[in-house]
Amino acid sequence: MNDQPRRRPRKPYRRPQKDPVRMLAFEALRAVDERDAYANLVLPPLLKKARDKGDFDGRDAALATELVYGTLRRQGTYDAIISACVDRPLREVDPPVLDVLSLGAHQLLGTRIPSHAAVSASVELARVVLGDGRAKFVNAVLRKIAADDLDGWLAKVAPPYDQDPEDHLAVVHSHPRWIVSALWDALGGGRAGIEDLLEADNERPEVTLVARPGRSTADELLDTLGEESGLPGRWSPHAVRLTEGGEPGALDAVREGRAGVQDEGSQLVALALAQAPLDGPDKRWLDGCAGPGGKAAMLAALAAQRGALLLASEKQPHRARLVAGTLEGNPGPYQVIAADGTRPPWRPGSFDRVLMDVPCTGLGALRRRPEARWRRRPEDLDGFAPLQRALLEEALAAVRVGGVVGYATCSPHLAETRAVVDDVLTKQGGAELIDARPLMPGVPALGEGPDVQLWPHLHGTDAMYLAVLRRTA
Repeated sequence: MNDQPRRRPRKPYRRPQKDPVRMLAFEALRAVDERDAYANLVLPPLLKKARDKGDFDGRDAALATELVYGTLRRQGTYDAIISACVDRPLREVDPPVLDVLSLGAHQLLGTRIPSHAAVSASVELARVVLGDGRAKFVNAVLRKIAADDLDGWLAKVAPPYDQDPEDHLAVVHSHPRWIVSALWDALGGGRAGIEDLLEADNERPEVTLVARPGRSTADELLDTLGEESGLPGRWSPHAVRLTEGGEPGALDAVREGRAGVQDEGSQLVALALAQAPLDGPDKRWLDGCAGPGGKAAMLAALAAQRGALLLASEKQPHRARLVAGTLEGNPGPYQVIAADGTRPPWRPGSFDRVLMDVPCTGLGALRRRPEARWRRRPEDLDGFAPLQRALLEEALAAVRVGGVVGYATCSPHLAETRAVVDDVLTKQGGAELIDARPLMPGVPALGEGPDVQLWPHLHGTDAMYLAVLRRTA
């Protein structure tokens, strides 16, 4: 008689099933993490490759895009929740494992995917990219996360607002604490405004087109797109907003360079400089930091209508080539050069209008580049500050007496906006601020002036800053 206990039969080994959507999302996140790539540059070629292979349809592409951008935007929140569900510091969790966990957390807490499907799909992804052993860890953590919804988790992991307002907002709205503090300082006001701004940073931004003056019109683009795919811009007469079904590359005007993709805030900055009052000649314009070319194309088109010439200067040769490609076909005179705006080749006083859209931290475009919020550090400001001041000083030297300079940044941080302008005016003199608000007619909530700060939650644009200065001596 055999007294040995009967062994339960082993389940046959099942190969993990590759899910093309989640595999692509994981690949994009790894590129962002390993190569410091930007999702808006990594994702399009991955999606094209998947479509070309026949792996994706439109719904698959939309889901992959949501998984990548949603995970990056909510990374801070998901890190806090994952940290509460693991028995080690997050820095000791392998980055690929953390990416799978973050993707799973987003499906559980940030989408309508059923919990069982989110856990199952994430564990299957882990089996493919991490192996069966670490897939068990992923399974255990995600089951803990699935036990509550997002509001429930935030109540557990975010400190109370009354005890630490900035840390509360940082966890709830997934921004580093120092960025919350900087945005709050720039915005002013109480809790409602900063919460609205942080929420807007976590929303998917609209795609906005610009109809380049003299080459196409907003009405032409709207007629081509139809009512279901296009809406008029909010503020710029040249803007068209795409709805879910709109595809920029499908438009002849975009393919031919008569229109392009450009945030409405960027359009408003270029239009404001062109509309600034000017005494005397108006024949020579300069875009001193022209790459990649969106504002330069708008300025070149507006200059052409007045018989003026635009000189578009960009320090990096490869970006100067991008500018040249964007301006190709412009009907008026223009020139593109690769030159350092802090050591310019042009003579002082050569221009009537100058735009200096300076390099900055990019905190005004966190909707479009969500990973930037996790890469930037407060000390980055120290690196940009001398360059920003030098570029504004050279812009004022480049413009003639009576001419105007637009100083612009895609950052609302006070150290990159008013502090730069005030320092240069105090140090250099010979210039005065003019009120930029009338140069954006119809746009509300522009502040007390004379400079202008746009906001995602108030204007639906990137957080562009503009100060307009007139040279007086």
